[in-house]
Amino acid sequence: MGNPRPRPDRLGEKLRQIRERLDLSQSQMLARLGLEHDMKAARISQYENNEREPSLKTLLAYAHAAAIHLEDIVNDDWDIPEKLPGKIRYRGLPHKL
Repeated sequence: MGNPRPRPDRLGEKLRQIRERLDLSQSQMLARLGLEHDMKAARISQYENNEREPSLKTLLAYAHAAAIHLEDIVNDDWDIPEKLPGKIRYRGLPHKL
């Protein structure tokens, strides 16, 4: 089966920061990610507590929702911007405030 890919040490912490800085509940975060029909709010808690690792598609949804670069989320040496949403505008997606 091979070795699992390395997980960023600060991933759960950063996902929680994104949700809190956007001032969203776990259920609201699911809706912001566009995943409310795919999973329950408890999954957000599992991500934030490092009990489960989100898929790359889910991490990209977090980056889009927060209007930040995906590298901001996965690079342990970088911090999440204090003010969210950020200034990154993804092509084809409306910028939600």
